[in-house]
Order: sequence, then structure tokens, then C-alpha cells
Amino acid sequence: MRPLSDTDPKQFIADFYAGFNEELLRSDEDPALVVDRYHTPDIVQVADGHRMDRAKLIAHTRPVRKNRFGGRMEVHDAMVDGDRLAARYTLFVENHKRNLTIEVCFFGQFAPDGRMRQAHLLTRTLTAGSES
Repeated sequence: MRPLSDTDPKQFIADFYAGFNEELLRSDEDPALVVDRYHTPDIVQVADGHRMDRAKLIAHTRPVRKNRFGGRMEVHDAMVDGDRLAARYTLFVENHKRNLTIEVCFFGQFAPDGRMRQAHLLTRTLTAGSES
């Protein structure tokens, strides 16, 4: 992981997302080890009002890993203030059942080593023809 202060904010969040998913989906390593490389032990992530601590985040990785989805991220805006990053991006997720397009507004805090400490996400899943 690179520190947040060492890179462009758009590139940082894109690399964070890609690296975490790549390590999680392309290996059989214990998901807890992957989560710990990218998140601090006191991680709290709130997505659309659903709170996940470290244990819940690890549990969440199991179905993601089982389905082995693919996808990409398009970062539209990102800005940094100290250890905090705000970004607006779109996730394009592909799995064997369906393809999803998810708009995300992300507000996060990162440790000096680049691991995520806290995140709040607001998401909107788009259906075909509702991209506006």
C-alpha cells in the first residue's frame, strides 16, 4: 500500500479498489489476511446505513470470493484533505447472474500506511436505461 499523500487521489482510490479485489479474488489466501493488508483493525465501513466492522467485512468477502465477479471502476472526482479522501465513482460489476452499474459517493479516512480506517458510502444501483 502507498500512503494517501504520495499519489493523486483518483489514482489512490482506483488502486486501492483494484488491489484489494485482485488479491481477494485471484488467490485462495485467508480473506482476513487480505482485509488486514488493506484495512486497519478498527475499520468501520458504513454503506447505505449498513455498518461493517472488521469481522463483518471479512464475512462479506466470502460470498464475493465465491462468485468471483469481475469488473472495473471509473473514478469521476476525488479530493484529499489530510488523511481523508472523498470520491465519486462508478463500479461496473459482472458476475454469472447479471451485470450491475453502481454509482458511489465515498468518504473515507486512511492510516499513514494507506490502509482504510473508516469509510462511508452512498450508492445507487442503476438498471439498464437509467444511467442519468
